[in-house]
Amino acid sequence: MRYTSNHKAETRQRIIGEAARRFRKDGIEGTGLVPLMKALGLTHGGFYAHFESKDALVQASLEAAAEQTLERWQAPPADSPARAVIDQYLSAEHRDEPGEGCPLPTLAAELGLRGQPSATADAMVARMTSLLADCRLAPASGDQGIVALAAMVGALTLARAVSDRGASDGILAAVRAALQPAPPTA
Repeated sequence: MRYTSNHKAETRQRIIGEAARRFRKDGIEGTGLVPLMKALGLTHGGFYAHFESKDALVQASLEAAAEQTLERWQAPPADSPARAVIDQYLSAEHRDEPGEGCPLPTLAAELGLRGQPSATADAMVARMTSLLADCRLAPASGDQGIVALAAMVGALTLARAVSDRGASDGILAAVRAALQPAPPTA
């Protein structure tokens, strides 16, 4: 059977896309290579034609998930970019679709526990921190963006962990209300 010249690259992208979704939804350890490849109609052995290890796939998938997440906020409304990011991030839709959302709530702890911090996570944190830099939540110390991001990731993580839907909605609402972007300057 003959494949197109870009078949291998396309297959690699399919693997990365599915892995990015599954890692965000089920975590790194909760995502097995055999079920991942089977879901794509590929063999476990075929995985190694595209990646040298699961760790290499984790890094490629994290890059894809970070790019997808940051694309959502490339052009937020000019009147309050931080408010748009906060409202979208702390929404029921984002909570309920971890496979399509920000990878930080699922993967940050797991990457740390594995002893494998990521430069991709560094870049994502820096970009999101800059989007949230005008939040007013503590004395002006220059750290508002990172405090806002940490609050958002923590709130989403907690909202996904509790079984009471009302409590989950309450967590999102409380943190959304607490994160107040500075009013636009005239």
